[in-house]
Amino acid sequence: MKIALITENSQAAKNSIINDALTAVAEPLGHQVFNYGMYTAEDTASLTYVMNGLLAGILLNSKAADFVVTGCGTGMGSMLACNAMPGVFCGLVIDPTDAFLFSQINDGNAMSMPYAKGFGWAAELNLQDCYRKIFENEGGAGYPKERAHFMAANRSILKDVKAASCRDMLTVLKTVDQDLLKAAIAGERFAEYFYANSQDEEMSAYLRSVAA
Repeated sequence: MKIALITENSQAAKNSIINDALTAVAEPLGHQVFNYGMYTAEDTASLTYVMNGLLAGILLNSKAADFVVTGCGTGMGSMLACNAMPGVFCGLVIDPTDAFLFSQINDGNAMSMPYAKGFGWAAELNLQDCYRKIFENEGGAGYPKERAHFMAANRSILKDVKAASCRDMLTVLKTVDQDLLKAAIAGERFAEYFYANSQDEEMSAYLRSVAA
């Protein structure tokens, strides 16, 4: 699995802590982690929580990433922005129980975490425990197990509802504020990671034209 990490500007100073916790769990399980930044609070390219959502939509719909790990001060803003995008199903994860239930019941493709609220002593251990609950088991197995069939049916219905209520991602890219879009893809390593992994040529071509 290709996992993308996206860090919002107010929490950029914690990127290395988050990235270390994520890679410590994900890489031994055979997953790849791509850190899209922000890397420090002083980065030239600054990501707001709204941009986090837009970037998550780009990465997941192009299949440049299979799963997105993001967040902000409370995790709420990034979750809302992610869920505004077509094909993105983002859960708010605060503790390992949240992570396990989101994975087993909702089987989403993005998670948002609070990196200011409640982020204190041993916070990196909580991060690792949350990531482990997401990535060590196959998603969508159901909890409790005897309700797995109903949960899968509801996930399918939700996908259909979201598809009916959202535009496709390329249309989103063409109609969203272009300055906002350009800022969202201005990260130091975006081009290096995205174009090598994107499986959507139209989206890639459009983003190249925006960046130019």
